Amino acid sequence: MPERTTVIAGLLLAAGGGRRYGRPKALVELNGEPLVRRGVRLLADGGCAPVHVVLGAGADEVPELPGAVPVRHDRWSDGLGSSLRRGLASLPAAVPGAVVVLVDQPLLSAVAVRRVREAYTTEAVVVATYAGRPGHPILLCRRTWPLLDRYAVGDRGARDLLRERPDLVVEVPCDDVGTPVDVDTPADLRAVSDASATGVVPGWSARDS
Repeated sequence: MPERTTVIAGLLLAAGGGRRYGRPKALVELNGEPLVRRGVRLLADGGCAPVHVVLGAGADEVPELPGAVPVRHDRWSDGLGSSLRRGLASLPAAVPGAVVVLVDQPLLSAVAVRRVREAYTTEAVVVATYAGRPGHPILLCRRTWPLLDRYAVGDRGARDLLRERPDLVVEVPCDDVGTPVDVDTPADLRAVSDASATGVVPGWSARDS
C-alpha cells in the first residue's frame, strides 16, 4: 500500500439545480455558511489537495471559494454522472485519486474523509459505510476513472460501479464520525441544523455516489 502521505485530491459536486429545494443547494446556508464553502472546508480539513468544485446551476452567484478551484460545468442538467466525470477530468494529471463528496451532505466528517483517504490504494474504490451501507466520502483511484464513462450516466454516479465491481471496493466504516444525510428540502435543512446544534443525527437512506 502506498505511504499515507500520498496526496489525494478532493472533488466537491455542487452543480445541481436543487429542484426539490427550490434553488441550487450550493447557495443554501447552514448556520450562516453556504453549503459549498462547508464542503470545501470538509475536504481541506480531511487532508485533500487540490480541491476542485464542480459548479453549474447558480454558478454566477456562488461566493468566492478560497483554497478551491471552481470548475464550470455548463451541462450540469445532464445529471450527477456528468458532473462527476467533468470534475475528475479537471484534476491535474499527477493526481492519483480523488475523494468525492456531495454539496448537500453537510454532516459528513473530516475524520471520514481522512479515513477514506488513508485507505487509498492504486487498485481500489474506497467507500465510507454507515450501518453497513455505502455512502460518502468515496475515493476513486485514477485506474477506475475510465470505467465511469459506462457507469456514471444521467443521475447515477459511482453506485453501479460499486455494485457490479465488488472486486474493486474497499469499505471503511464511518458510523461513529458523522452521517451522509441529504439536504433535499428546507425541512431537511432544519433537521440538519438541529442535529448540528444538539448532536442528535437525523435518519438517512443510501443514495447515489
